[in-house]
This record gives sequence, C-alpha cells and structure tokens, in this order.
Amino acid sequence: MIIRKNKKYNNGFVILFAVTLASIVLVMALGVANIALEEIKFSTSAKDTNNAFFAADTGNECALVNDLGASTPFVTLGSSGVVNCGGNSISITGSGPWDFVLANIGSTGTSCAKVKVTKTTTVIGGVTYTTTTIVSKGYNIGDSSCNSTNPDRIERELVTAY
Repeated sequence: MIIRKNKKYNNGFVILFAVTLASIVLVMALGVANIALEEIKFSTSAKDTNNAFFAADTGNECALVNDLGASTPFVTLGSSGVVNCGGNSISITGSGPWDFVLANIGSTGTSCAKVKVTKTTTVIGGVTYTTTTIVSKGYNIGDSSCNSTNPDRIERELVTAY
C-alpha cells in the first residue's frame, strides 16, 4: 500500500508576510529620512538667509555712515570719493548713482553686498530738497565682484530713503 503525505500549500504565506512587513518598515524609514533631510536643508537655508541679510545690512550701514559724515563721497558735482567700510577703501567716481561692492563679509567670509546710492534733487516752492535712496543687496555667496553661479545663492535687499 502506498502512503501519501498531504502536501501543505501554505508555506509561502510566511515569506509573503515577511516581505510585506519589511516593505512597510522600509517605507516608514525612508519617510523619516526624507523629513530629516528637509530639516537639514531648512536649517542651512536659515543660516544662509542670515548671512545674506547681514551682508545687505552691512552695505546699507556703510553707505549711511559715509553719506552722513562730515565729507560725503556721494556728491553731485562729478568728483571722486572714497567709501571706507570694514577697513577697506573703495573708490567711487561720477555724479551718481554710485555703485560699490563689499566683499568677503559675514560669518564665513563668503558673503557680499552690492550697494547703489542715488540722490535726487527736487525744487518745491523755491526750496531745494535732496532725497537719498540706498539699495543694498546682500548675498550669502559671492566673489570679489559679488558674482556667483551657485544655484543655492540667497539674496536679501534693504532699501533706505531719506
């Protein structure tokens, strides 16, 4: 007499269950890793934003100090002048608007600022008014000319008018 053993066809269920469970755990781990990566990018972005704003503020303060001093380099007579900022002397010429660049500033020394000073004269009722506008654009990354091809470059702009 031939004895036959009953074959069990449910052996693959354990493997299927293990693979499904491993897939669920992997998806959860990837989700947590993605959130952690986004948090790291955000913290880096916040630091770079601070550096860009600091550069813009430094350029703005530099123009203000030089304009409101005893001898301003921003005159409408077409003469030349020197802007002194952070121990650097920057020559400017012309009758405006005046542009100058502050380089190698910030916590890492890679930030920079492009500053434009414009003076406008208006006569109202026989009285002459001069309006000064300072536009300071700060960047977290820039070379000595404040240029960069980095796609992650951050710009912050401050405008002061008086």
